[in-house]
Amino acid sequence: MNRDKIIKDLVNKWINKAERDLLTAERELSFEDPITDTVCFHCQQGTEKYLKAFLVYHQIYFPKTHSIMDLLELCATIDSSFKDELGDADNLTDYAVEIRYLDVLIEPGIEDAKEAFEIARKVREFVVSKINPIHNE
Repeated sequence: MNRDKIIKDLVNKWINKAERDLLTAERELSFEDPITDTVCFHCQQGTEKYLKAFLVYHQIYFPKTHSIMDLLELCATIDSSFKDELGDADNLTDYAVEIRYLDVLIEPGIEDAKEAFEIARKVREFVVSKINPIHNE
């Protein structure tokens, strides 16, 4: 298997996992009484995976991290518009780990969950537009 094919496959795997995170968030938001911490968690996870897909596409090493800002900064080394266009995505970082533990008092409301979903969708559109050629081949 050639290198381009390996990269394309890996990028698509990251994107497909990210898509499932956003689908989970969207489905949960469709309920009358959504579980907002679950929505926010999956929005963060999807955002993280889209950014990692972009980095894989450009063969940029990234450390194991849930920090959206760290990932945005790495993406900005290739395309400076990432930090300008997606800076608000860093608001999702706290939903990666902290929200899952009992000793941290992050209790997102419905508006927080909707905002997280909108940010994640914006990240998806932005990243996919940047890697569209490889994603659709």
